[in-house]
Amino acid sequence: MAETGKSSLRRSKPSYIYSIVGVAIVLLILGVMGWIFLNFRQVGNTFKEDIRISAYLRTMNKDTIAQIQQFITAQPFAKDVTYVNKEKAKEIWNKENNEDWGKILEDNPFPESIDFYAKAAYVNKDSLAKMQSSILNAYGNQITDLQYPQLLVNNLNEKTSKIGLIFLVVAIVLCLIVIVSIDNTIRLAMFSNRFLIKTMQMVGATRNFIARPMALRAIVNGLISSGIAIAILFSLMQWAESQFPQLKAIRDNSLTLVLFGGLVLMGVGISVFSTHRSVIKYLKMKLDDLY
Repeated sequence: MAETGKSSLRRSKPSYIYSIVGVAIVLLILGVMGWIFLNFRQVGNTFKEDIRISAYLRTMNKDTIAQIQQFITAQPFAKDVTYVNKEKAKEIWNKENNEDWGKILEDNPFPESIDFYAKAAYVNKDSLAKMQSSILNAYGNQITDLQYPQLLVNNLNEKTSKIGLIFLVVAIVLCLIVIVSIDNTIRLAMFSNRFLIKTMQMVGATRNFIARPMALRAIVNGLISSGIAIAILFSLMQWAESQFPQLKAIRDNSLTLVLFGGLVLMGVGISVFSTHRSVIKYLKMKLDDLY
């Protein structure tokens, strides 16, 4: 009986190897998809946070201008708040339009302003409208207008929402494929252990006694599979960032760690669930049905 168990274990080892590699490949595909989504999200946030908002000033009083600048800086939506005088405004316009106003007009027509950029979460129609109302309500007598490229903001949010929805649908479909693929891979690996499971049951082993070591094995296999997937994914990320340095600039390390953690949880969780389900299935089957 012991020899039969040992031979069954020996026959199951190759299946575990195939299952580890198979799960790793599936997790790698999911990880690549997740990495692409994170990059898309970061690129979208970079574009949003590159939209300049200008509060044009009526007042010329330096103390009042400093108060307005401090007020905007203290708001949760604002970043990179700067005071732009008439000469600086002229330089910005000439740089963006490749033209010198001095060749056309003697007087500088540009107003002074306080320019700032909004954090990505606030770059949408409703949030920007509230932002505008907040600033104008506080300093409406000193600010003539608050302007930003509304059409660009609307187009950017519309396209971002559409692409995000496409990614969400693809991610859901891919997750379902991943779950089914890992489940089938684990069940195939457990198929070679069906006689061992049944033999242990026949000699009086309890369900927990049989399932516990196989669950531990599933945890180890899941960790190995996710580790392989993460190692390959990290290598791909490093290679891509060496080819395109912009990817490194927009990388969010915390979100990358969340992605890696998700791969570990998925690899281990599905492996344990599928293994436990297979063990219960073979314990309930009759001996003749195992052949």
